[in-house]
Amino acid sequence: MAYQPPGGYQPRYGAPPQGQGGYGAPPQGQAGYGAPPPQRAPYGAPAGQPYGAAPYGGQQQQPYGAPGYGQQPAAGPPPGVDPNIYSWFVSVDQDKSGQITATELQQALTNSNWSHFNAETCRLMIGIFDRDQSGTINIQEFSALWNYIQQWKGVFERYDQDKSGAIEANELSTAFVQMGYNVSPQFTQMLVAKYDIAARRSLKLDDFIQACVMLKSLTDSFRQRDTNMNGTITISYEDFMSLVLLNRP
Repeated sequence: MAYQPPGGYQPRYGAPPQGQGGYGAPPQGQAGYGAPPPQRAPYGAPAGQPYGAAPYGGQQQQPYGAPGYGQQPAAGPPPGVDPNIYSWFVSVDQDKSGQITATELQQALTNSNWSHFNAETCRLMIGIFDRDQSGTINIQEFSALWNYIQQWKGVFERYDQDKSGAIEANELSTAFVQMGYNVSPQFTQMLVAKYDIAARRSLKLDDFIQACVMLKSLTDSFRQRDTNMNGTITISYEDFMSLVLLNRP
């Protein structure tokens, strides 16, 4: 069957900005990376972090649930790992296994409205950084995941133009266009409906990450099959089913 992505062909259809690396990585070079504006709840911060506090990892911010400020576990962080991130890792690792599961990660991450990240987004992110395919992440993998969340948070805040803590369909359309995705407003609305678990017609940070990673993954799979680079592919039934199953969050 022949399939063409919504909105027709665009030379960089679905392609992230040049130089972007890594499966599901946020667009590089976007403004707004790092900390949220003052007095805003820190997206992706540990559950229970005070509203409007400095972002996790700040010079004077104590990670929620971590050992006493300035007190690191006896072992200390491995070389190259931020001590603050290590402290938070230890606090999230509830069973002290040295590995973090998707369930433990979900209990530690919150959106701006203090709702926990949804389970599927946590499993998705664990899968991205779980290099040894153990189903869990160690401290080095967790450090990379933390930076990943901060980058997506920056992208999210840039396109959350009304500062509502959620991205509506029109804001998401703007984000997709600037990321290089050639999709129609109808497709964007369908995406919001799919990932908006609370039926609020908008996406929280966790929903936004999940939707963007899915879109990039499907686009990458499409590009591999679009050998003529004309925005159209011919695909067999089984290949189509495999594509959907392998890229479905």
